[in-house]
Amino acid sequence: MNIAARHHPFHGMSAFPLTPADAAGRVDAQTLSLLLERLCEAQVDSIGLLGSTGTYAYLTREERRRAVAAAVECVGGRVPLIVGVGALRTDDAVDLARDAETSGADALLMAPVSYTPLTQNEAFEHYRAVASASALPFCVYNNPGTTHFTFGIELLERLSHLPTIRAVKMPLPAGGDIAGELAALRERTDLAIGYSGDWGMVEAMLAGADAFYSVLGGLLPYPMLAIARTASAGEAQEARRLDDLLQPLWNTFKAYGSLRVMYVLLEALGLGQAQPPRPLLPLDARARSEILAAVDSLLSDR
Repeated sequence: MNIAARHHPFHGMSAFPLTPADAAGRVDAQTLSLLLERLCEAQVDSIGLLGSTGTYAYLTREERRRAVAAAVECVGGRVPLIVGVGALRTDDAVDLARDAETSGADALLMAPVSYTPLTQNEAFEHYRAVASASALPFCVYNNPGTTHFTFGIELLERLSHLPTIRAVKMPLPAGGDIAGELAALRERTDLAIGYSGDWGMVEAMLAGADAFYSVLGGLLPYPMLAIARTASAGEAQEARRLDDLLQPLWNTFKAYGSLRVMYVLLEALGLGQAQPPRPLLPLDARARSEILAAVDSLLSDR
């Protein structure tokens, strides 16, 4: 266990890799380890295993355990390993949190997966139960794009008082006022505040976010680390210049969904072949050509 990581896993650029699996949902541990080794070599600040990009919601408990075991063996404490434990039922999420801790994870991340829409209080009780099942530091995953649930600031304040909840992963604010949102959250909570939505990394880090949780960073860590570190250092002009190089790729993320784009990039990088879990379908030839054109310069210098 990386003891330092238990206290500081929610800062800097966190890379979220795919979880390669076959059509039956069995995790390809060898390819997963290859992806994780690349992230360790790049010295990302943390790895977000089994996040949305890691298709946690499509994997059984057994396969999620296999993924965590493979990741812990590969990473070996070199980089903090944050493991997603979201599940529809609270008792299942509790089991997943305990599995992750037993396997050697450094921290936990959870979105409020639901079918019947949750109330704010139901979400609080769900988080309280899962967070109390493990001693690991815990990040609240506010991802309304997939869960259709939005955390009110009052709920985040309540959650911040729970002893193991240390961070929140936020979507980019609809109005674009990241600085204003950060100020409001810091006034009401002591959470480490991070964002996702790769095209917003520059503005989030320039505004003073503690972390950025990157989809592209899971396959191409170097350009995302460069953006994160220049922006964190206040080098706005250089950070925006680097981000401008990725605008064609961000357009494909928005058009097709970042997860589908990542499967195209996995093959293009020669790192493996995997299909998105059904009912998601691979992108057609036209979309693939658009993605490859957008990322061509990155593939030649990765």
